[in-house]
Amino acid sequence: MSSHQPSGKNMKTKHIKAVSQKVKLFRASEPLLSVLMWGINHSISELSHVSIPVMLMPDDFKANGKIKIDNHLFNKENLPSHFKFKEYCPQVFRNLRTLFSITDHEYLNSFVCSSPIYDDSAGKSGAKFLRSSEGKFVVKTISKEEVELMHNILPPYHQYIVEKHGETLLPQYLGMYRLTVDGAETYMVIMRSIFGHTLPIHRKYDLKGSLIDRQASDKEKAKDLPTYKDIDFLSGNRRIIVGQQTKDQILIKLKSDTDFLSEQKIMDYSLLVGIHDMDKYEQDREEDDAETASQENGDAVIEEEGEDSGSGECLTPPDSPVLTPRTRHVMIEEYDPSIDVYAVKGYERCPRKLIYFMALIDILTHWGAKKKAAQAAKTVKHGAGAEISSVKPEQYAKRFLDFISKVME
Repeated sequence: MSSHQPSGKNMKTKHIKAVSQKVKLFRASEPLLSVLMWGINHSISELSHVSIPVMLMPDDFKANGKIKIDNHLFNKENLPSHFKFKEYCPQVFRNLRTLFSITDHEYLNSFVCSSPIYDDSAGKSGAKFLRSSEGKFVVKTISKEEVELMHNILPPYHQYIVEKHGETLLPQYLGMYRLTVDGAETYMVIMRSIFGHTLPIHRKYDLKGSLIDRQASDKEKAKDLPTYKDIDFLSGNRRIIVGQQTKDQILIKLKSDTDFLSEQKIMDYSLLVGIHDMDKYEQDREEDDAETASQENGDAVIEEEGEDSGSGECLTPPDSPVLTPRTRHVMIEEYDPSIDVYAVKGYERCPRKLIYFMALIDILTHWGAKKKAAQAAKTVKHGAGAEISSVKPEQYAKRFLDFISKVME
């Protein structure tokens, strides 16, 4: 026992030095993001010492891990001196990440090595969105009520994911946390990004199958990459053209997913559709390469020799994934099916070569007293036959599927 104390001091000294080397790991634009980065690092580290259970038990769906940090002076330039981090159902989400073929190493590196980036696509709920720097994962702030609903649907959701072997367009939930900074609690859920991480999105739609208040506002349209809605989609004579075989496959998935959501009394979800235009991508890339070559060699050289430097990156909207040197030379038609699980190639006979990224989003709205009241109010305002969004889950699912079936070819 006499040798234990000196050993403890040595361990403490080493610990301080190790942490000081990692100061940059948790540096973010604001304390909340630094705590998120620190928390995910702590969580994965703790789980690495816990054996993976053969099967999940009911208590795993109620479990949580909490840590309170005071006087975190060794890293005070990057982390608050006082904060709390809580992880919900760690073994369940660890298992879900495995089912979605996401390793702890991949998950950890996406958030710890560089700070998440804010997205400007906040919805009506006021939720904030962030994405991991390489674009693979999305973080969404959620309400306390949504955390409670997530706890309620997590057991059947997990079972559904196991049964479907990934053949679903539901969100891929990877982790849920509560961060307490300066006395304020923030709840966050992490999901796989719908839009992948290599190809930029050129147009984006949020489709519900409802026509009441389903049009992008002028403020939204002013964004670099607006989220258009049902009326915008129909007024532009748009169609999702994937071919009959692919359409049938997608509708089978959607039918199963919406049946599941109806059973859980969930409604008000959307199909988020992102469109990658291969022709526009190639044109933008060529223009960018030419501009880069022009800056390096002068316009006269470019005009005379007609050379293309080939080193420019595609000019993408601010909320699209940033192409890194590793990915900028990816062939136009390429994407990684193991990562871009929501990607579908457009019909090969179409003159315009497109890749669609499609998934269900916003599945945390329960058909309860609040939604029933909203239905009554909108029915009085717009009439009983109006296509309002606040309707019973079964009715919502049927209308949603009918709409998607009509706009997909």
